[in-house]
Amino acid sequence: MEADATDRAGTPKPAGGAPAASPAPGQADARAASGANARFLGRMLLFSLVRRRSRLLVALVGVAVGATVLLGLVTLCYDIPRQLSREFRSYGANLVFVSEGGPGRLGAADLARAEALLPAEALVGLTPFRYESVRRNMLPYTAVGTVFEDVRETSPYWRVAGEWPSRPGEILLGVDVAEATGLAAGGAFPLDGRNSAQERYEMDFTVTGTVATGGVEDGFVFMSLADMERMTGEAGVLDLAEASLTLGSDALARAAAAVRAGVPGVDPRLVTRVTRSEEQVMGKLTALVYLVTLVVLTLTMICVATTMMTVVLERRREIGLKKALGAGNRRVAREFLAEGLLLGVVGGLAGSFCGLLFARLVSSSVFGRGLTPEPWLVPVTVAVSALVTVAACLAPVKRAVDVEPALVLRGE
Repeated sequence: MEADATDRAGTPKPAGGAPAASPAPGQADARAASGANARFLGRMLLFSLVRRRSRLLVALVGVAVGATVLLGLVTLCYDIPRQLSREFRSYGANLVFVSEGGPGRLGAADLARAEALLPAEALVGLTPFRYESVRRNMLPYTAVGTVFEDVRETSPYWRVAGEWPSRPGEILLGVDVAEATGLAAGGAFPLDGRNSAQERYEMDFTVTGTVATGGVEDGFVFMSLADMERMTGEAGVLDLAEASLTLGSDALARAAAAVRAGVPGVDPRLVTRVTRSEEQVMGKLTALVYLVTLVVLTLTMICVATTMMTVVLERRREIGLKKALGAGNRRVAREFLAEGLLLGVVGGLAGSFCGLLFARLVSSSVFGRGLTPEPWLVPVTVAVSALVTVAACLAPVKRAVDVEPALVLRGE
């Protein structure tokens, strides 16, 4: 008998003669029914949204507003610590380096090693200070040698009347010293004293301005560290250094521990009045942000639930007719939940865009700085919006599946 490429039923045969595999009739029917159900559900969903677009638009706006507030406030909550940390730096340093073991001189080389251990991206400034007892016309004063460029970074709260010293031989007077001496910018201020070797020194200075802080600085005389070293003939020694870092209390404590372990002889100390204030403000602000977000999401859920309940009441005849024609509770529930899910996703996407704009606007208007958004917050916001709307639809869905076809079709 001659071999054919087909069998008697017309089914193609492979080269080996075995009939080609074909899906079982039951599987093909199931896939076809599933595709038909999905298309039918899509058409019904689109028809429902178009017919009741005014009501569902209210729910969509509610979801979008909730997503806007959620993403905006959470983004600010993640970015505000960085912003506020910089704002708190205007109140002074939050880390002080002194000599380990009590009063003593701090080596400039040790301070440089300590600075290298601090996170460079968080370091606003590091200011060295050296204190010496000096005299003017036999009256004692405390002279402070520092680096004025660094002072302007770590202590922006200093209020200087006049000019900052910029050349050798120029000094700033604390307002108390200026008032006691009657000197102002341009006045002469000769100083003399003795160094650690009890050798006498003298040097003339010119006042460029006065400084007021409301603290002990008002009674000091400030000069450049280079002038201090030249006047005393002793270089490379300090009394303390102040560092300003944009770090939270925990990260700041870890940075201090790293310096303490890595540089023997240097004792880093946290300025607790600053770090505690930052921690308290951030804790209260974070709690407020989460509370507002929770309230807005609750209101969003109420808005969606109310809208969907109204939709269910308007569609009672339609639901009763579907159930009379054979639609089960699962099909009815799936249709309403699909509407809620679509509202959540679309509203979440729109709210995410508006939330980023809202966060940028708040950051620029309040802090005067840009915003660093967290990309992962967008999918999280969409997911939360979808969950909130689906949860809000549960009560209306329960009302929908409880519809009795016979009673509804009789008009009861």
